[in-house]
Parts: sequence; structure tokens; C-alpha cells
Amino acid sequence: MVRATARRTFLAGGVGVALAAAGCSRVPEGDALGRLRSQGTVRLGIAGEVPYGYVDEDGRFTGEAPELAKVIFKRLGIDRVQPVATDFSSLIPGLNSQQFDVVSAGMYINKERCAQVLFADPEYQMLDAFIVRKGNPKGLHTYQDVVRTRARFATGTGYAEIQYAVAAGIPEKDIVILQDQVAGLNAVESGRVDVFAGTALTTRAVVRKSSRAEATAPFAAVVDGRKKVDGGGFAFRPTDTTLRDAFNTELRKMRASGELFRILRPFGFTRAEMTTLTAKELCR
Repeated sequence: MVRATARRTFLAGGVGVALAAAGCSRVPEGDALGRLRSQGTVRLGIAGEVPYGYVDEDGRFTGEAPELAKVIFKRLGIDRVQPVATDFSSLIPGLNSQQFDVVSAGMYINKERCAQVLFADPEYQMLDAFIVRKGNPKGLHTYQDVVRTRARFATGTGYAEIQYAVAAGIPEKDIVILQDQVAGLNAVESGRVDVFAGTALTTRAVVRKSSRAEATAPFAAVVDGRKKVDGGGFAFRPTDTTLRDAFNTELRKMRASGELFRILRPFGFTRAEMTTLTAKELCR
């Protein structure tokens, strides 16, 4: 089983072999959409994270990103999606060095990444939530509550929640960094920490069978006085505007018809995670 790691960190299982073999070749010139149609295959960079893109117990690549990619690229005349797994930090460099044609790993769209790649509109939006002891005895619902109560705070390796906690006034030296939300659940259940911060999606999934912990209601972190709502989407090379635009056209149709939600729902997404945000808005 591949662990879920909130959109941004290391891939368990050492499946980056394909990258090592691929090398760093020159990005081809010309129309990417036409080239991929001719090849009949699109290479999709993923990071082995549940529920975004991972290998299931039957050895099958699945997740919201591969399943969505299969539908959209089929409609664009590209019959086969070939997932290529690597660690999260290698996705953008791998995309720009032609190790894959497109990336989708629950990657949040932000200004820094928008300077490196071309994003499609997000297929989902995401708020934060906490894992806390059953009954939430310390009344922890926001990062400000953690500061007020001096609760022992934890989050995951490389999580965006580190930044949000620091912005709220939690000293970085006091943040307990754990491997993932499973480790976070264990730490809360055992009393080693009072709270573990993650995405609303992953926290509610991991506490589902717990008798000692629960997930709080989703909330937006406040950074520089503004509520932070993240959105995740597919990333393309900066030169592949035609491919990105064609992808966006199909994605927007699926948003409007409700088909997008039907694809994402089996992976734990709710209607609250559906969005009308655009990449342009999130790139500011």
C-alpha cells in the first residue's frame, strides 16, 4: 500500500527507476497535442500518493489523476495514459526535461510553480483539517486555537501546513514533523501530540476507523490576513499551450456536467471540494 502524503513529498517503494533510465533529453519542438495523438500515448508523472495517483493492492495504477487523465486524453485523441511514478520533488524537473508529458500529483497551483510550468484549471479545491483526540478536548479548530492553547502540534514532511502554522504564530522549532497522516493519527491516539494538520480529504479518510481520534471540520488557513484555499491541477510544459488549452476545454465541460465529480467521488472527494477557481487566479 502506498501512503498518502498530502500532495508534495516522497514516494514510497522506489519506483523512480523509469526516471533514471530516461535521462535529460531536449524538449521536442512543435505541436505537443499533435505529437501525442500520433504516438497514441501520454506519459503522466505522478508521485504515488493516495488518492491522487498510486498503485492499488492489485498492482493497478489508479487515483483521481490517472482516472481523469484517461477520460480527457481519450477525448483528445490519445488512447493510452502511461503513469510514471517518481518522488514529488522530481515532478516539475522531470516534466521540463521530457521524462513525462504532463504531471498530475495533487499538485497545488501557486505563484512559484506557475513560473516553472503551465497549469490547467484545478480539478479540486482543498481546505485544511486537524486530527484530534475524540471529542476534541482542547477545542482545536484553527491554527490560532493551537497558538492560544499551546497545543503540541504536528504535521507531515513537506506539507504546506508547515507554512500555514508558522504564519499563524506557531514557532517552527516547536512543530513535530511526521512521515504522513497515518503517523499523525498514531501520534494523536498515543498522546504524543495534541493535533496533526493535513488536508480535509486525507484527515477524514485516515480517522474513519479510529475509536480514539476524529477529524475537525474543514477550515481555511489565514496567511497574511487572507484565507488560503488551495487548488490542485495538471501541469504542462510552458511551451505546450495548445495541449493545456485543449485539456482545459474538456475539463470545463466535465465540471459543468457533473462528470468531474463522479470521477473524483470514489477517491473520497466531496462536493465541497469541487471548484470554479481558475489557474490564473491561483497563480497570482
